[in-house]
Amino acid sequence: MDLNALIIDDDKRNIFALKTALKSRGILSYGVCCAKEGLLLLRAPHTFNVVLLDMMMPELDGYEFLKALRNDDHFDHPPIIAVTARAMIGDRQNCINAGADGYVAKPVNIDVLIKEINSVI
Repeated sequence: MDLNALIIDDDKRNIFALKTALKSRGILSYGVCCAKEGLLLLRAPHTFNVVLLDMMMPELDGYEFLKALRNDDHFDHPPIIAVTARAMIGDRQNCINAGADGYVAKPVNIDVLIKEINSVI
């Protein structure tokens, strides 16, 4: 099965690193630096199997993004994995409670990320 990931992160370096790591595992990806752009892409007829969502972004953070997405009944969206550098006690559960399907802390261990992707798709 061909996998396609949407990466939403306000840091282009993080997008580049994730795209490179995913490509080495045979996963194609597309990155955007703005959560609002990510919402627009998910509402358009693209096919993404999973979303990797940075939780700490300006304007619209990951928690607000999840709320907006979960409140939109007009489409089915792919599983969302929260990716955060915060990584404090309780963050995983807070992200899951907010609507994420999975959680990975930064710096991202690609093996952990692949395992998380496989568990949510």
